[in-house]
Amino acid sequence: MTNNKPPARNVHGIFLLNKPLGLSSNGALQRVKRLFQARKAGHTGSLDKLACGLLPICLGEATKLSGFLLDADKHYHAVCTLGITTTTGDAEGEILETHSFDGIQRSQIEQVLTQFTGEIQQIPPMHSALKYHGQALYKLARQGKVVERQPRPVTIYSLKLQNFSDNLLSLAVHCSKGTYIRTLAEDIGQALGCGAHISALQRVGVGHYSDMIDLATLELTAPQGLAALDKLLLPLEDVLVGWPIITLSKETVYYIRQGQPVQIPHAPTEGLVKLMFNHHLLGIGEILEDGRLAPKRLLLRETE
Repeated sequence: MTNNKPPARNVHGIFLLNKPLGLSSNGALQRVKRLFQARKAGHTGSLDKLACGLLPICLGEATKLSGFLLDADKHYHAVCTLGITTTTGDAEGEILETHSFDGIQRSQIEQVLTQFTGEIQQIPPMHSALKYHGQALYKLARQGKVVERQPRPVTIYSLKLQNFSDNLLSLAVHCSKGTYIRTLAEDIGQALGCGAHISALQRVGVGHYSDMIDLATLELTAPQGLAALDKLLLPLEDVLVGWPIITLSKETVYYIRQGQPVQIPHAPTEGLVKLMFNHHLLGIGEILEDGRLAPKRLLLRETE
């Protein structure tokens, strides 16, 4: 029996996928990885099946930078349905309670939204990937189990009411990493006294990224060859846009590659920096207390 699967290759870059509804984040990742014939790939923060939108996918050495996208701010468009609470906090769950939403005014909603702007405390939902004694909470939830979860601080930088019609609220949310939008919807519903759940969710931004490419576009490009696909990738250094740059000499690269700190004239006095060599990203460096530059995360490419 012959194996027609093409050999995996070393390809490096970031693909900004517009994940469709109904597809899991891991399912989307595997399809992108297969089309690019990538040896290594990872995504930067899951989107539920019922959510769509921006899912940055890191290929090759870009996976070493994925943590910086995981830590980045997120932007969402969310639709909340008032008057109905569900077991999962979204439209996928079973209905728990229904309440009247009559008499709720736009001004009342806008006042409630101010309560959820800034740093707030959230209790993670049971239907989440957080671990409890090594087991994902959503797996426990499927068994009908509920365990105590500790509140966690998150930051809502902006929470704007875009539309209010019947029992539907359309919100624009700019938030920190780790924010659960379904929990935000439930808490808003509770503050309004009628309950709520998320009925539609789209992620429209991750850090400085907002453009994205549909899976259908990617699949239409694939027959044109790998070179055409690779043109859809963003370079690795694009993840670190705005970072201080240190351009290394061949000599300093040698010591950095050996894991040894080096002295760099006119370097920043603290923090993380972007290391460049021959117009390519070498990795991430860190300024030590004594002013020397130490390697933090280095990239390896077969072309070097």
